[in-house]
Amino acid sequence: MVDPPFDYNTFDEGRHVNYWELNPVLQDEAERLYPDDEFAWAEEKLDEFGHIVGHTIADNADRIDQHGPELQTHDKHGELLNEVQYHPDQFENERLIYEHGIVADAFHAPPGRDEPVGLLHTLTEQLLLSYADTGLVCAQSMTSGAALALRNHDHSGDYTEYLDRLTTRDYESAIEGAMFLTEEQGGSDVGANETVAEPVTTPRQGTEASAPEAKATQDGGELQTREYELTGEKWFCSNIDAQGTLALGRRPDAPEGTKGLSLFLVPHGLPSGELNDQRYRRLKDKLGTESVPTGEVEFDSTTGYLVGEPERGFKYMTTMVNWERVTNAVGAVGIIGRLLLESKIQAANRDAFGQAIQDFPLMQRDLVEMSVDHEATLTFAMESARWLDRYERDHDDDKAFRLMRLLVPVSKHVTTRKAVETASYAMEIQGGNGYIEDFVTHRLYRDAQVLPIWEGTANILSLDVLRAMEKEAAHEALLPLVNEYLDGVDHPFLKPLTETVEAEFETLQEALWGLAVADDDTAQYAAKEVTEDIYDVVTASLLLQRAQEHLNEGNARKAIVANLFIERELPDSTSGIQTEATPAMDVFDSVVRYDSLNESDLPDKPYAL
Repeated sequence: MVDPPFDYNTFDEGRHVNYWELNPVLQDEAERLYPDDEFAWAEEKLDEFGHIVGHTIADNADRIDQHGPELQTHDKHGELLNEVQYHPDQFENERLIYEHGIVADAFHAPPGRDEPVGLLHTLTEQLLLSYADTGLVCAQSMTSGAALALRNHDHSGDYTEYLDRLTTRDYESAIEGAMFLTEEQGGSDVGANETVAEPVTTPRQGTEASAPEAKATQDGGELQTREYELTGEKWFCSNIDAQGTLALGRRPDAPEGTKGLSLFLVPHGLPSGELNDQRYRRLKDKLGTESVPTGEVEFDSTTGYLVGEPERGFKYMTTMVNWERVTNAVGAVGIIGRLLLESKIQAANRDAFGQAIQDFPLMQRDLVEMSVDHEATLTFAMESARWLDRYERDHDDDKAFRLMRLLVPVSKHVTTRKAVETASYAMEIQGGNGYIEDFVTHRLYRDAQVLPIWEGTANILSLDVLRAMEKEAAHEALLPLVNEYLDGVDHPFLKPLTETVEAEFETLQEALWGLAVADDDTAQYAAKEVTEDIYDVVTASLLLQRAQEHLNEGNARKAIVANLFIERELPDSTSGIQTEATPAMDVFDSVVRYDSLNESDLPDKPYAL
């Protein structure tokens, strides 16, 4: 067990370590946000998982990146094959995470418990897994997301076997999930979907009784069938060979746009043992995330099974989209955490001009700022994960729903952009080695770059924030939440910081009320700025709340973190060019090495870096 303050010069690089042990901020947030009985059970599991990821999965991920999946479309006789071939280490990594319960624990009672744990636990383990392999997280996250969509929206019970296999601990019988959402002509415009779904009135020959075959049911006066033939193309299909793929299509005479889309389960192989009639055209030659195969799929009378009610597919799919956006956010934080760890180790071990580069003022300032970014993004991402978790525990919790709808797109936008920015500078800290494939920062940079694109770009996310305020009045749940964070923050050191946040909060509220009456063009023009302001205000409020709690326990470290975030990010702060002091050097050990800080060591007034 390693306890802070951490001496990073005792590590050679950011592997063969326990990522849970080396992230006290994540430990603190998990303990705070998990229900008490769940964290008491989960703490040992998280420690075990941090070790698995840091030792075995991290090494495997580098080899897999050099030997990514390959597609064999046809066999030697010209018959359709659709076979993706993987490096053997991929199977070891999958076995390790699924048998550990990264999916199963949120759907079935794990050993030592009578009930499943919440999705917050899955997301915390995804954050740790992102230290090593974002592509692996993608496949696992879509497996969880497909299971979540089926659990929430399959009221027929037809897909119980699929759900059980998506959420099993038994790797030999496990299947993975996927989401084929994007089409070339539509991109983020999901309503432009051109995939058509024709009902099948006669079951496919050899269909097993347990399959969701073409059985007719009376629904609203219309004769329905569960089995359809899909025709169309899907352009960006990650985890292409998943057995539990969800896709959108339009039935005959269905309305245009998203209101006319239905959701279908499209398996790789049919229950009869036949290969489904679809063609995996090619795998994309991507910049990063090599461990997850992403390709193009042609549906040609492809079997798809209707999930839930027809023409409600887009609404159903948003369950998976919201889930994926949160996993993007915590995944981004995991990448930031690994990049920060590699940067700290490099700075502690690299000598220049007779001393370690971590001893130079500029590098200390850089590492302090990177540490604050990590802590801020982690705190916000875990908070957004908490509200999604609460809503999935209780779909009647209107407060949780509205906060999830607002905080999730905000979190996905800001954290993923920060991951790209952090990756760029972490490569710089490594010097020329950072640009070389042999060193992990090169891969983390390539992997991070997809995160702002997956599940909605910055503009799409910002417009979704507007939609959440317009349709769900999500901002009405946010305003009392921020006040709740700030209530009880009364330490003299925090008082001027709180006043700065309160002033910015008032400005934000005025902007939100202004958007409510603005015309569409004006609202859209301001959407991204408002989204980022929500992040700044909420994160500052959360950090102040945490700072007060830690001060109550005698540790002033978090007060410095809140101070540095607010002074840098909020426009009413007093930050300017520092010409009289070197504050980052004063707080380096507490912020970067996680050393505790006595209240008596706080300065008379907040720092400005």
